[in-house]
Amino acid sequence: MPIRQIVTTDKAPAAIGAYSQAVNHAGTLYISGQIPLDPNTQEIVSGDARAQIVQVFQNLLAVAEAAGASSDHIVKLMVYLVDLGNFPIVNEVMGEFFTEPYPARAAVGVASLPKNVGVEVEAIVALPE
Repeated sequence: MPIRQIVTTDKAPAAIGAYSQAVNHAGTLYISGQIPLDPNTQEIVSGDARAQIVQVFQNLLAVAEAAGASSDHIVKLMVYLVDLGNFPIVNEVMGEFFTEPYPARAAVGVASLPKNVGVEVEAIVALPE
């Protein structure tokens, strides 16, 4: 069995570089950073920061679901924000996608992100047995 089993779905944006949407290794799924791209158009979703953050979490969940998981299986999130002033919006949106106990999370302010978006989130998922 290969060390890396690739997970892909057309319900999340295709990779925009030399990486996989997600990699499963020994029952742990590593989801690449998702940005607010519409999976149908590969374009940045229009709207405010909240709309973009919602799209990012929809994309993450689509990849997790392609591997047979749900939001309950996400154990760690890494959030990258160009504007840390949007951190409260991330908390609000997370409440729509996750219930307690919440996954572990780190949030980091960064200078820039791909395609000049304001948010990117990656995840680690413990796949169901």
